[in-house]
Amino acid sequence: MKTLDEVRPAIMSLDAIPAIPAIVKPLAAMLQLPIEKVDVDQVVDLVSYDSSVTAQCLRMANSPLFGRRNVETVRSAILTLGLQRVQAILMGCCLNRIVPAEKWAFDPAIFWRHSLGCALVSRKLATLIAYPEPEKAYLAGLLHDLGVLVNTLACTEDYRKCIAAAREERLPLEVMEQKRLGFTHCQSGKVLAEHWRFSDDIVGVIEFHHHVDHTASDPALVFLVHLSDLLCRLRDLGHGYYEAMGVDLARDQAWLSLLKHCPELANLDLARLTLDIDGAMDEIIALVDVVFRPASAAAH
Repeated sequence: MKTLDEVRPAIMSLDAIPAIPAIVKPLAAMLQLPIEKVDVDQVVDLVSYDSSVTAQCLRMANSPLFGRRNVETVRSAILTLGLQRVQAILMGCCLNRIVPAEKWAFDPAIFWRHSLGCALVSRKLATLIAYPEPEKAYLAGLLHDLGVLVNTLACTEDYRKCIAAAREERLPLEVMEQKRLGFTHCQSGKVLAEHWRFSDDIVGVIEFHHHVDHTASDPALVFLVHLSDLLCRLRDLGHGYYEAMGVDLARDQAWLSLLKHCPELANLDLARLTLDIDGAMDEIIALVDVVFRPASAAAH
């Protein structure tokens, strides 16, 4: 078992992968902008930075999901897919690259389906309750489990055992992490997010999305992502196993706290929202497929 201080040097070393700081930092800033303010030329530059990302975007743009063929340029692929999908592909490809295939503690597709699902639900929920920055909510949902990647890299074998134990006992992952590792993905994710100079609001979500009673710079954002995370896990879009959770969303602390910030939440149709999650599955799976399809296959 390693302490968080012992794994900190390994976390700091993630800058050694050139594409990560070069793409993730400007992308994280861009993802917080309203979509109409995003510079398409900057997105083109980021996609073009790496040939494998370029190939994956072109493959998806030419897929039956979008009914298009002969999309041959990065700009036309971005226009076909839409900026939000391209940004999700970029972030997924870059963060996925920090974890070598042999290091994954569990199926990476499961991780990214949960992350993308939480991002989409967070943005949807933000729009429904009139949260003023739905794009920030999307980014926060996408990155909330950043510490899972950190733990996978920093203590691979111990983390594999941790996940196996959580699956066997049907416990939430963060509970077993604390029991087995002595720290959670919330704590390790915070270290990397601060090192990469993510905004305080995003760092707060990464640190507190399972601990909503703590203070954050934007508590409403933390509450929102916490609820989106729960909704995804309740719809089998979690960490790849059944969690024995007794969840009553209407009495959840985050729900009650968010009501004070966003009264519109009282009018939310939860049944409708869960149907929307189900309806988004095809897109989530397609995006995950793009992230994990090898570049050589994507080029064909």
